[in-house]
Amino acid sequence: MSDAGTTMLLENEDAARAWIGARFAPTETELARLDRFAALLVAENARQNLIAASTVPMLWVRHIADSAQLLALDEREGGGLWIDLGSGPGLPGLVVAILSERPMMLVESRKRRCDFLRAAAADLDLRHVEVVEAPLERVETLPAATISARAFAPLGRLIDLSARFSTESTRWLLPKGRNAVKELALLPEAWQSLFHVEQSRTDAESRILVGQGNVAANQRGKR
Repeated sequence: MSDAGTTMLLENEDAARAWIGARFAPTETELARLDRFAALLVAENARQNLIAASTVPMLWVRHIADSAQLLALDEREGGGLWIDLGSGPGLPGLVVAILSERPMMLVESRKRRCDFLRAAAADLDLRHVEVVEAPLERVETLPAATISARAFAPLGRLIDLSARFSTESTRWLLPKGRNAVKELALLPEAWQSLFHVEQSRTDAESRILVGQGNVAANQRGKR
């Protein structure tokens, strides 16, 4: 597990922009898309509650870089399908889609959120993004190279619902805030062994659960 002492924390907007520039070397088009997405997010937030109003002044730290750090944890050559569960305002899904060519499936059950996701993907010309408007239980089973979920469900339920999308090579990227270690400790041992904990770059007290592999049916619910 990384700790705050070895991870550069991004404490302001300039630092967040500089880190993204250094880490991903985005093109001018990609940078323009990130700025455009930020503007779309703020504008839509006035119509529906997508992000906490208190986070808007630190949007690049709290949402853009917070999402981009997940891509930094899975830049495997060749990529593959990335499934973002409960994508909401497109965090991290749309940020990842701006910074990479990975095929991106945004799973979201709320119609107004899906309307925003489709409009934003079209506005940003992200043709490799698919929005699936349905509860996860009704989504067709597909092998995912990466599964992310920023604020979807308690960890045990999240893994149980999404296990059918996983393979031996699936990377799980699950920001769980301050309760990451506690939530991980409550999982069956077979699940715990798939994960390690990474320090978030955007919050000294937040952690990301990073996993590798599939959840076999006979592991579910067993300790």
